[in-house]
Amino acid sequence: MNIQVDDERCGSGEYAVSLLVEMAPEKLAIEERVPGVAGKAFDLKGWYRAWKSTRTDDEAAEPSRMTVEAADEFQADIPWDQLDQAVFLYEQDGKPIQKGYPLRLYVPDGSSECLNVKSIVRIRFFYDQSSSEATYGFKNQISVDELRLKK
Repeated sequence: MNIQVDDERCGSGEYAVSLLVEMAPEKLAIEERVPGVAGKAFDLKGWYRAWKSTRTDDEAAEPSRMTVEAADEFQADIPWDQLDQAVFLYEQDGKPIQKGYPLRLYVPDGSSECLNVKSIVRIRFFYDQSSSEATYGFKNQISVDELRLKK
């Protein structure tokens, strides 16, 4: 399964988890940041800077927030300053993670445990400075066909 990455300034792309891991300059045992959780992780901000450098020469601007979306449509919108210790868990016991496949986000400095999102399928970065607090919940998208059925 691939992860969709979207950035307002750097464009979009779809990436295999193995490529995201390969890009990350800092890989670590997740226990270093999230006690009681085992596995291998990579540092979010280090990965973001490495990914961004493959897409643009603009190193100055960093996002104001990041939104992650899970396979079950749960999403979290997190201010950039809460992501200093954030990591993506990608492997446990030498295999891709089972609970939370393909990636799981842990935000140790976050304002809520609900920011630890499992089964991430999309990562988006925004620069608008509008969000100072984290938000999370289900998208609850309803298709046009579903609306027609509810008449």
